[in-house]
Amino acid sequence: MRARWIVGADGANSRVRRWARLDSVASSALRYSFRRHYRIQPWTDRMEICWGKDSQAYMTGVSDQEVCVAVASRDPRLRLEKTLTQFPELHSRLKGANAVSSERGAVSANRRLRRVCRDNIALVGDASGTVDAITGEGLGLAFNQALILARCMKTGSLAGYLSAHRELAFRPLLMARMMLLLDGRPWLQRRTLKAFAHHPEIFDRLLAFHVGALTPAALAVEGLTLGWGLLTA
Repeated sequence: MRARWIVGADGANSRVRRWARLDSVASSALRYSFRRHYRIQPWTDRMEICWGKDSQAYMTGVSDQEVCVAVASRDPRLRLEKTLTQFPELHSRLKGANAVSSERGAVSANRRLRRVCRDNIALVGDASGTVDAITGEGLGLAFNQALILARCMKTGSLAGYLSAHRELAFRPLLMARMMLLLDGRPWLQRRTLKAFAHHPEIFDRLLAFHVGALTPAALAVEGLTLGWGLLTA
């Protein structure tokens, strides 16, 4: 079969990426996630993230009678049921709730590739690199990459795709690294949350950067303020 363009949009284990020899990794940091659904009425309409000693637990309501609970850690042997005991409040809420799905696992990673296109071949979405699930940015990145790729195809050249792809990934990769600085550091978790409580405007500004409403330069100023907040918390 002949094609003008070939797009690899086939996920983190992309066959197109391997076939096109675009699987050279510039950097990679892996974590392991496990999830299960429970039959219980959600107690909030927001996602909750609980920080533990060496893992995080995530709770999301998926219907009016069902929640999805996930844990993520750097330990591939850590499983959901064992880890939930590290989160007493969440564990108590789930007591007596029936599991309505099997436990499923996946790798969560900050993974940056050296190249995401070659000749008439381009990668998009998780096939083109990933950000840790803690950012919640996976689908958003894929949609924005697809829009840029479509514009490049319209011009007849993929010349600008690599630089645009890197620019899109910069913010979520930076936010993932910042958030995961707390991973495995309970003392830093406590100080950070205390600093946010004393200076809620810092959290507001970090959230603005996370959604793309604040520039990296402005974030640097907030970083200094947060650093001072951590020292004085």
